[in-house]
Amino acid sequence: MSLSVTFSGTMGYSTKKAHSLTNRENIDPEILKEEQVIEASKKDIGQFEYLYNKYYEPIFRYVYHRTGDEHESADIVSKIFMNAMNGLRKYECRGLPFGAWLFRIAANETKKHFRGKKTVVLYLDEQKLGDLWDCGEIAETGEKEKILRKMIDHLSDEEVAILQLKYFEEKNFKEIALLLDKKESAVKMKMYRSLNKLKLLYEKIDKQAK
Repeated sequence: MSLSVTFSGTMGYSTKKAHSLTNRENIDPEILKEEQVIEASKKDIGQFEYLYNKYYEPIFRYVYHRTGDEHESADIVSKIFMNAMNGLRKYECRGLPFGAWLFRIAANETKKHFRGKKTVVLYLDEQKLGDLWDCGEIAETGEKEKILRKMIDHLSDEEVAILQLKYFEEKNFKEIALLLDKKESAVKMKMYRSLNKLKLLYEKIDKQAK
């Protein structure tokens, strides 16, 4: 399954009324623009093309880091955007990036995809291995990936999501908290506990290997 949507809207929305959608000041102009597009899309789904083009790549990347398979990721992303378009009429603009809502849908859809599977998957790009964890004296990339995968199997889906958003999507704590609908302090604590868990697991694996 792949997403096949034809957008026929003219994208002729006006930014003059964008501020009235939220009735709040000091909101990022891009968020105001998104809110205007969202309201226009509720009447003409063709207007959704702007949001689709803006968020397709980051959403696809987020899913791909969980699957490591392009076709599988494309299927999941199709469902994510279909769910978003189907639920758009119920969406309320609250001065937040539209991407926050999309990432929540993506997280739920990805979790649903892996439901029932024994392991939690995180595709490890070679260039990102060092960002997630420094495996000490282990220099060979393939060995690092093997050990990291073994350790990540012991993390919960939420722990993996936080590490992914932080180290692979390069989101800050505020953004992660927004995307996962959690307090920033809770996200920080969860991430540091996850890294500590990985450290302890690595030390255990390292001892067993000696």
